[in-house]
Amino acid sequence: MPRKVEGPSPVVLGAMFVALIALTGWAFSASSSQTALPSGVRANPADVYDPVVAGEDLPEGFRQLLPRDGISPIYEPTFVRAFESPWPAGTEVIGVEINGEAKAYPVSFLGGRELVVDDVGGEPILVSW
Repeated sequence: MPRKVEGPSPVVLGAMFVALIALTGWAFSASSSQTALPSGVRANPADVYDPVVAGEDLPEGFRQLLPRDGISPIYEPTFVRAFESPWPAGTEVIGVEINGEAKAYPVSFLGGRELVVDDVGGEPILVSW
């Protein structure tokens, strides 16, 4: 005879729901130490908090292979139209479309640089791989 499988009790489900709501609120709340920049304004890297310079210890078991900023981002990428591209058909890309403007970033190229700081459709973006 099959055994009836019971799920979590209503009390447990309620507690999980309350915890989920609280965590969501915490995750999307603005920290009092953060100041949002207007759209299109880039932060000066010298003004950004650096935990290494601040003397914070690395977490237990964390091993840092590269120094901070060991791989420099691409700040001014150049683009060509798809039919002019030297990349073969079927090349994997990270594609972004904002406000009617579309750009593609080849994954094989991002493997070496990992970060691209760009503007798409008038909005600043960071492409990461």
